[in-house]
Amino acid sequence: PTSGSFSWFGGESGPENRRKTGSLLETPCFYPYLSALVNLKIIAEIKKAGFDRIDEVLKIVGLYERRNSPFRTFSLGMKQRLALAAALLCDPPLLILDEPTNGLDPIGIAEIRDIITAVSKQGKTVILASHLLDEVQKVCNHFCILDKGVLVYTGPVSDVSESEQRVEIGATDMVLLKKEVLNYPSLIRHEEGKSTITAVIPAEKVSELSQTITKKGIIITHFVILRKSLEKQFLDILNDQP
Repeated sequence: PTSGSFSWFGGESGPENRRKTGSLLETPCFYPYLSALVNLKIIAEIKKAGFDRIDEVLKIVGLYERRNSPFRTFSLGMKQRLALAAALLCDPPLLILDEPTNGLDPIGIAEIRDIITAVSKQGKTVILASHLLDEVQKVCNHFCILDKGVLVYTGPVSDVSESEQRVEIGATDMVLLKKEVLNYPSLIRHEEGKSTITAVIPAEKVSELSQTITKKGIIITHFVILRKSLEKQFLDILNDQP
């Protein structure tokens, strides 16, 4: 868009409304030679937030014991957690997080995920921009997909796994199994592997499909419900775009 307007918390953007928003950019920026505590005091002064929440937010992100350590001594995960603490200083109802787990190891990713989950349980709204779709699926309850700046999909994360199920099936007689799966009335689509066939069906039809196959005398050797990933949903949606 080249023009337009928006309202923020029921009004125009201004200092008061900006204090209702906490943000974390992809790369945290603090004074490297100053401690976490002093860095947060500087940010509190800029935001006119006062110092009363500094200890609280340091405890929320697990950095209270390192509050007097210089920022330059922090690991990447600790730097991200300090950035989250800064975003929480004004106790904002809205957090906007841009790639908060970018470059972190699995432990660091889990730490950030736990903090985001805990913050959201306090009733805050968290808007998360991320290319790590597995993390989005673990943390968020709604998601949207942008393609070249255009909103192409939005919906609950639960819809990814609840509306359809992918069931991977193997049997002693794969020819008969394939015939039965392809003739199943509720089959949405299927994928064939070397020793299995994967049926995509409505979630409520999983038990019925199993019973239908066994009633035909087919001996099932493998029957696994595959959790549909947000990544798969993402690719399916983009592939459907003109």
